[in-house]
Amino acid sequence: MVGRVPTTSGNGMEDEQMGKRTETGVVIVGTGFSGLGMAIQLRKQGRTDFVILEKAHDVGGTWRDNTYPGCACDIQSHMYSFSFEQNPNWSRAFSPQPEIWDYMRRVAEKYDLYRYVRFGQEVTGGRWDAEEQRWHVTTKGGDEFAGKFLVAGVGALHLPMIPELPGIERFEGKSFHSAEWDHDYDLRGKRVAVVGTGASAIQFVPRIAEDVERLHLFQRTPPWIMPKPDHSMPGWVRRAFARIPGVQRAYRTALYWMLEARAIGFNGHPGVMKLGQKIAKWNIDRNITDPGLRAKLTPDYVMGCKRVLISNDYYPALNRSNVDVNTDGVAEVREHSVVDGAGVEHEVDAIIYGTGFHVTDAFDNLEFVGENGRNLAKEWSSEGMRTYQGITVNGFPNLFFLLGPNTGLGHNSVVFMIESQIRYVADAIGLVEDSGAGAIETRAAAQARFNDEIQRKLEKGIWTQGGCQSWYLDAKGVNRTIWPGFTWRYWLNTRKIDTADFDLIGKADRRPAPARRKAKQGA
Repeated sequence: MVGRVPTTSGNGMEDEQMGKRTETGVVIVGTGFSGLGMAIQLRKQGRTDFVILEKAHDVGGTWRDNTYPGCACDIQSHMYSFSFEQNPNWSRAFSPQPEIWDYMRRVAEKYDLYRYVRFGQEVTGGRWDAEEQRWHVTTKGGDEFAGKFLVAGVGALHLPMIPELPGIERFEGKSFHSAEWDHDYDLRGKRVAVVGTGASAIQFVPRIAEDVERLHLFQRTPPWIMPKPDHSMPGWVRRAFARIPGVQRAYRTALYWMLEARAIGFNGHPGVMKLGQKIAKWNIDRNITDPGLRAKLTPDYVMGCKRVLISNDYYPALNRSNVDVNTDGVAEVREHSVVDGAGVEHEVDAIIYGTGFHVTDAFDNLEFVGENGRNLAKEWSSEGMRTYQGITVNGFPNLFFLLGPNTGLGHNSVVFMIESQIRYVADAIGLVEDSGAGAIETRAAAQARFNDEIQRKLEKGIWTQGGCQSWYLDAKGVNRTIWPGFTWRYWLNTRKIDTADFDLIGKADRRPAPARRKAKQGA
């Protein structure tokens, strides 16, 4: 594994003692694909006046945090990686977590990013100072980082969602979330309750089922699960990728269009999804022989309404004699047991949550305060998350989100979206500085137009019409997560800044943006 490089300050920053203020040009939050990609884009443009704030001990985001048994990507790794930093040596089509994390650390080292990262800095919020034209970002440890631009690359899959089970405070056994896996706790011979059957659970359940004495799997809603087209990458293929120019890029391009075609079924063409649903139903029938269990595992909603999962070993694991699928829910937790909704008590030594993450409410704990004291978390909590292109927000100058609202995907690689966004953000920063302005702000009308269009498209999509509830939807049932359409359209939309949709703000006045200019293209 790649070792972590000790942190030092980046160039162009005035660094003071802990608890003091650090001045810089750009403050980036997070070191997942988004944060690293943004930093690389800035470095390619010759910038060194930035700092990356990371709450953990190393880079990697969700691929650092999720170390549960069986953790792997559900998009082919040759697509789930930077286009400008392709890796010819992926061991499998769908690489396991350690390989993806190693890849991210190698990228960070290659582009000399560790020197710009401040580890152990958990961001609590940021305040826009209209007079200074700067963001003042605060951290849990009491430090402050002041920068002209703030880029939030925190993502949505980093805050574990742990349900409030009745009586859980009485439980005397072990409990943890899949994203906070306790590797020191030996599950062998233990009686284990797993709550949730999402993307993480279908990966770790097969791995622990053979070790535990008894596994009680509490399922609320069954997922549609397709066979996983995984395979090892032969040595000759890896050699060809490494040695023959263009071969890996051609393979990646073929993967992109194969995955992109799936967007047709997600967006207003449910008949296509029903074809995939037949394959998923066959996947159940060929693996599950017990009719009662088969009924429990067969969804009653249209495929795609919830996240479509892939696995070859999940259903076989549920056939084991020591595994029980419980659809009665959890009514109560006692000192050494879980009582289901039918009143049956199950003695357990451990509870593992496979319940996913806070997504539509992921920013509730971040106090971003913009113009005139506007609080972003409060506005999004009451009105729903709204942005322009999933990147900028009216009333919050020089603030940019990466993988923000309505830029998540259900059919292709989000790294493609990230690359479109980092180019867009870098161009916006360049527009501000080239014009001599203090800040850039999205116009309210442009933001409203963008969101109206997004929601009109989502109304026709499978997430709304499929007959289910999912983590794509906020508390009011509005999809604030998914991009409704092809990713190449998003790429087109973000190739250049439409200056008619922005105001450039000076120190004391607001003036119209200059003539539209073509964005600089990144790698």
